[in-house]
Amino acid sequence: MARKAKASTGEGGELPPALPDAAAEHGRLADEIRAHDARYYRDDAPAVSDADYDALRRRLEALEAAFPELATEDSPTRKVGAAPSEAFAKVRHAVPMLSLANAFSDEDVAEFLARVRRFLDLDPEERLAVSAEPKIDGLSASLRYENGRFVRGATRGDGTVGEDVTANLRTIADIPQRLAGEGWPEVFEVRGEVYMAHADFAALNERQQAAEKPLFANPRNAAAGSLRQLDPKVTESRPLRFFAYGWGEASAVPEASQKAMVDRLAEWGFATNPLMAVFDGAEALVAHYRAIEEKRASLGYDIDGVVYKVDSLALQRRLGFVSRSPRWAIAHKFPAERATTVLEAIEIQVGRTGALTPVAKLRPVTVGGVVVANATLHNEDEIARKDVRVGDTVVVQRAGDVIPQVVEVVDPERPDRGERYVFPHVCPVCGSHAARDEGEVVWRCTGGLICRAQAVERLRHFVSRNAMDIEGLGEKQVEAFYESGEVRQPADIFTLAARDAEPGKLTRLKNREGWGETSVANLFAAIEEARSRTVNRVLFGLGIRHIGEINAKRLLRHYGTLDALREAARTAVPPAPDVKGDKGNEAWREMTDIDGVGAVVAQAAVDFFQEPKNDPALDALLKELTPEPMEAAATNTLVAGLTVVFTGTLERMTRDEAKAMAERLGAKVAGSVSKKTDLVVAGPGAGSKLAKARELGIETLTEDEWLARVGEGG
Repeated sequence: MARKAKASTGEGGELPPALPDAAAEHGRLADEIRAHDARYYRDDAPAVSDADYDALRRRLEALEAAFPELATEDSPTRKVGAAPSEAFAKVRHAVPMLSLANAFSDEDVAEFLARVRRFLDLDPEERLAVSAEPKIDGLSASLRYENGRFVRGATRGDGTVGEDVTANLRTIADIPQRLAGEGWPEVFEVRGEVYMAHADFAALNERQQAAEKPLFANPRNAAAGSLRQLDPKVTESRPLRFFAYGWGEASAVPEASQKAMVDRLAEWGFATNPLMAVFDGAEALVAHYRAIEEKRASLGYDIDGVVYKVDSLALQRRLGFVSRSPRWAIAHKFPAERATTVLEAIEIQVGRTGALTPVAKLRPVTVGGVVVANATLHNEDEIARKDVRVGDTVVVQRAGDVIPQVVEVVDPERPDRGERYVFPHVCPVCGSHAARDEGEVVWRCTGGLICRAQAVERLRHFVSRNAMDIEGLGEKQVEAFYESGEVRQPADIFTLAARDAEPGKLTRLKNREGWGETSVANLFAAIEEARSRTVNRVLFGLGIRHIGEINAKRLLRHYGTLDALREAARTAVPPAPDVKGDKGNEAWREMTDIDGVGAVVAQAAVDFFQEPKNDPALDALLKELTPEPMEAAATNTLVAGLTVVFTGTLERMTRDEAKAMAERLGAKVAGSVSKKTDLVVAGPGAGSKLAKARELGIETLTEDEWLARVGEGG
């Protein structure tokens, strides 16, 4: 029997009353956001509007602010983009192409500036210059110049690896083949936005209509689709433009400020935005934001906000980055656009974690020039809170492309409304009953071993690019192998070749429709190659909730092998909830003390590895693999591989800067001192941690000694 939660979760602001509620909602939101990222960045086919997407991300950020344990390194709030398409050659960005954090109110802008000042420990009267420029709604691109000549161009991709679209970028008139002026470095990577002007978009759609071809939904989709054509001649026929706004890898940066560098880009022949300016303080920034917002309709191209960047490049370097975005920049988004339409049906989708997600099927409506027809309804509580019913006329909202969010019901008091929506208590895919545990907001299918939706999605995740990366096992192939019964769990993938070669087998894979000798040989070769993937990718591929790419790296950087992690998780005993002061056993404390790995992630690992039903599948998989050890973040520094604890007041840098520096140099940063600690860096006011370090005989350094040790002294 399903168990109802006691409390509902509001949209955006109202927080759940306890960690279990938050953890459950966080897991659902994270899965949903990752799927949307893939559709937007990789497929150029977003399935939600900017407004809907931003609302999901804001909710995730609110949960992480209230429950820091959830703010793990693999959270979508710390990632950007999606894996690049298989259709293009890959380009690894020497400097990652990150996304920007968002601001949605004047207060958010003020808080951004306050955070910057806190991080840098600036005096209140000290000037902080910040640039402001329109945020172009297009497709990010990176252009590499060597000795002034354009040699390679790439899309953002997943932020680390993009698609090589050099030939297509060469067709854009705004992109110089050779830099103008002088003073350009030997290597300089220009970054900016490929976009399509409104007039050019209208003309393109007129040509599409005349040729009886499909129309483009909006300029952003048209630009993205045009840039990612396999035939450069098609791209050349499309009226694409380019605004330069920044840079990546550079052998030298000839200016000291953001604005001066953008001016230098203009001297080198790039189009830069004339509305860029530099201001002091939130009031002046917001005034410029309002002025740009008023001009928005007359600009001739789409923008969806204003980007603020700390102008000093020296301060930018000090501020550095979080996993997903720079600390020194933020995007102030414009308010969403709205329309009304009829909600014609509510459908239930089942994700790989078994979560049942309701989706509103809308009568197609144009919102800001884009036709939309679907929206997520999040969960049962959201449907009940808004009292959304089939047949209702609803207000929908968007701020970019495609799917809106349902804001409210129009005329909820009308007498002819339909019946209240009853959330299903059975899985629409396999018919198993759905359960909603006490404190959770999500209903989940209980048929984990038999539910096709979960099994197929878990296998797809396992073979995906950032996990085991088995080329030739796409979504259709995984589904086909599952349907035939040949691949039901990860280990089956690695025995597929041997089973296909069994004597007397009636239908060999090479003889099936869609396959041939070459494609089968390539698949089996890719499977063999995957046997030695790095151990962190194997852990990520297992699909354990809350253990994404970054957390898998953090756990395996600490434990080294899956066997060591498995043993630690099996022996870990979390704190007893009814025992005051209980901190769990040593294995539990060791795991939760890993920087970035809190109680939620540790509990997920413990739950997975202590579940006996997982052992046969895991044992069978590990029998087939010989995982490579994970590469260290850095290996050529004096502190690489050491566990470091910072305590007391640091005077030459903030605590965040110190942690970022240590991790960059390959060290592990812990929050407490234990017998596994190698170094303690103690500033004035250090207390119990310093005392414990001395008691255990652990080496202690002052801040100056630490900086001298890592070569940053002086």
